[in-house]
Amino acid sequence: MGRIGPGELILLLLIALVIFGPSKLPEIGKSMGSAINEFKSQMNKATKDDKDELKEKNI
Repeated sequence: MGRIGPGELILLLLIALVIFGPSKLPEIGKSMGSAINEFKSQMNKATKDDKDELKEKNI
């Protein structure tokens, strides 16, 4: 199990095109990008908070 390869990505995009149609794909892509960015931001914040808390306890 690993990353998605180019073949799988093309297949997923074709399935999305059939299901949602070409007019909805940009909107869906933008929403997915925003959700991924928000998730990464929250994960980075949680990691920083955890590191800060550990640093305080070790002092």
